[in-house]
Amino acid sequence: MNLLLRFLLNAVGLWLAARFVDGITLSDEITSILFVALIFGLVNAIVRPIALVLSLPALFLSLGLFILVINAAMLGVTAWLTDALTVDGFVPAVLGAVVVSVISWVGSNLLTDDDK
Repeated sequence: MNLLLRFLLNAVGLWLAARFVDGITLSDEITSILFVALIFGLVNAIVRPIALVLSLPALFLSLGLFILVINAAMLGVTAWLTDALTVDGFVPAVLGAVVVSVISWVGSNLLTDDDK
């Protein structure tokens, strides 16, 4: 159930990024939004760990701020893999990644178990 809620949070984050960030467009169909969220989740699960390991020196030198660039790249890869999402440049990708990350962070804090 927790995985489904996180998937829906990604979908909401992508939708909000498309609504508030100029340069990001997302199809208005709910099935397309859910498909893009699925692709985004798969990209984050498969490609992001590899990108993090390969960019460790940049992460250390930037004190972790390079993660914004990695998150923007993951959004760009998702846009490249799907026709329903379009990202028009680096700045919209970074801003969209920030929006999706904030939504995911807030949602994750709301979904945490009390057992931790």
